[in-house]
Amino acid sequence: MKGSAKSKRFFLQFFGLFSLVRGYNIAVLIIAQYLTARYILAPERSLMEVLLDVNLFFLVLASAATTASGYIINGFFDAAKDQINRPQKYILEHLVSQQLQLVLYFVLSLLAVFFAGLVSFGAVLFFGGYILAIALYSSVLKRWYWLSNWFAALLMILPFFAITLYFKNFDALIFLHAAYLYLLILSRDLIKDLENFKGDWVHRYRTLPIVYGIQASKWLISGVVLAAMGLIKVLLSYPMGLMHYYFLMAVGFLLFVLLLLWFSRAQKVYLWLHNLLKLLILIGVFSIYFINK
Repeated sequence: MKGSAKSKRFFLQFFGLFSLVRGYNIAVLIIAQYLTARYILAPERSLMEVLLDVNLFFLVLASAATTASGYIINGFFDAAKDQINRPQKYILEHLVSQQLQLVLYFVLSLLAVFFAGLVSFGAVLFFGGYILAIALYSSVLKRWYWLSNWFAALLMILPFFAITLYFKNFDALIFLHAAYLYLLILSRDLIKDLENFKGDWVHRYRTLPIVYGIQASKWLISGVVLAAMGLIKVLLSYPMGLMHYYFLMAVGFLLFVLLLLWFSRAQKVYLWLHNLLKLLILIGVFSIYFINK
């Protein structure tokens, strides 16, 4: 019985750790970086050339380690409000002690710098700055309601700039893709503030919905979503292969998000919208494969 209880606790701690570092998000990030490298940044290379590129491999590892450490430190500072907003998730993740969380944060941060160092000194500077920016956001900037969402969305797309700098491909289309992804992430982050309204209010976080109200936040989210739709129009003016159909679908998808945002009053709708935008981003990641088809 004792052995069974220990095994059960071990698996729960494992899933708690997986949730803490957002293992699913890390896996998607790795796939997205490789697909971006092969089909957007270096389309002239074969898949095997990209997969066997050692420097790219270390940059992807550095991105994964930095992002995982970022999730840990962000969760560390958000622990109090997560008890209210996501109690089940909080309980699962805190099977991993806060002391161990901090140890993992520093280990992953050091690993990120080590992997970057295997590529170049420039990569070390990039990821060192990235780690510091995440720590600054988690500890300070998150409470600056007029900046936090915009900065958080920027942090989410920085790993793609790391591999863009590596391939030295600065075509305008790449920045249009990055801007589209940025707006989707920003929309999701703004909706997350609506979802977390209760916990933020209790712990006196000055988020946009708390400072300016829910209606004003909805108008801002609508503006960001409409800007993303405008970017889709620009992107469709470029050769997109079969990815053309993803962007056509995305227009309908985003219109549906706007309808739900304005015409549903249930609090749980914000969680649906958050997950719908995550799904749209996920579909977009795998659609990269079809960009030249």
